[in-house]
Amino acid sequence: MKINPNFTYLGSSAVHSSFRVQLVPNLACFAAAIALSAPHAIAQAPAPREVPAKSVPVPDTVSPQVQKLIAAPLTPTWNVIPATSDDWKAQVNAVYLATMKGLPALRETLHVKVEPMTIDGVKAYSVTPEAIPPENRNRLLVHVHGGCFVSFPGESGTVEAVYMAGFGRFKVISVDYRMPPDHPYPAALDDAMTVWRAATKMAAPRNMAIFGSSAGGNLTLAMVLRARQDKLPLPAAIAPGTPMSDLTGAGDSFQTNAMLDNVLVAYGANCDKRAALYTGGRDLRDPMLSPVYGDMRGFPPAILTTGTRDLLLSNTVRVHRKLRQAGVEAVLQVFEGQSHAQYYRDVGAPETKEAFEEIARFFDRHLGK
Repeated sequence: MKINPNFTYLGSSAVHSSFRVQLVPNLACFAAAIALSAPHAIAQAPAPREVPAKSVPVPDTVSPQVQKLIAAPLTPTWNVIPATSDDWKAQVNAVYLATMKGLPALRETLHVKVEPMTIDGVKAYSVTPEAIPPENRNRLLVHVHGGCFVSFPGESGTVEAVYMAGFGRFKVISVDYRMPPDHPYPAALDDAMTVWRAATKMAAPRNMAIFGSSAGGNLTLAMVLRARQDKLPLPAAIAPGTPMSDLTGAGDSFQTNAMLDNVLVAYGANCDKRAALYTGGRDLRDPMLSPVYGDMRGFPPAILTTGTRDLLLSNTVRVHRKLRQAGVEAVLQVFEGQSHAQYYRDVGAPETKEAFEEIARFFDRHLGK
């Protein structure tokens, strides 16, 4: 994979650097002297670092299954932006159909049953492992799926929940929340909170956790903020995977992992356009939209998951640091070479089993029995 040194991603634009100013030593010293003698001068932004073009090999430090994921081409629709609501729905439906084809085999491999349900008017799915160990029989997880707030409607949104039920052997409720273009914010969060309120009557909150990746990671964090605001019980633990925690585009890995992440690929592309359908022109620094800007004091213990090529590596790291600074127990697991949410792209990869079993062990330490 080649990384072009002649542009730097700023939002969805490429800023070309065609000119370089070279100062002779004396002129440079003169400029520095002027800067030092003007205490009220406006500080200049540090110059961006120029990185030469290079090929980035697939690491041999990961399993063959993950090597295959890393070597895969960029997501075909990463920068295909539909023009109308109907075009968006057609794109989402194509992914839905492809995902649904693989679900029966995944459920069979992990010995998991999925059944539709409705909870106080909100669609959801009961995801249950074939065998539940005694310590998990009174425990319940609530799952909010990813998809940049727009993708994976219906049963196609249960993939991550099936992994968690299969590898962790927990009962899971997966929320089939309403999504744009028909239902922008706060529909998804409202639906998730409706399910959370009902779920706290199905099990003791001390025996419950919330988890989800990408947009689901965002919603996991936002649910805690909203639950605290609404004076609802908090879960005993959370697992926000590679969360879309900052929709403003801030974060170093939006630059360093652009074109390396073969799932999201670059900031300002298809995923962020989907997120824009969700936010609908609202202030992106609102903590309910970008939870990294929220007050995380009093949050439940959290385990976060990401990869070294994840475009949202910084989004994940910044949440981890903010939780730690707030005095919250927070664990960060980072997988070698993986792009966005690739820890649940191949059921046979040892890294997949490791990721979900680590989350399960974290829940086991923090959930009551």
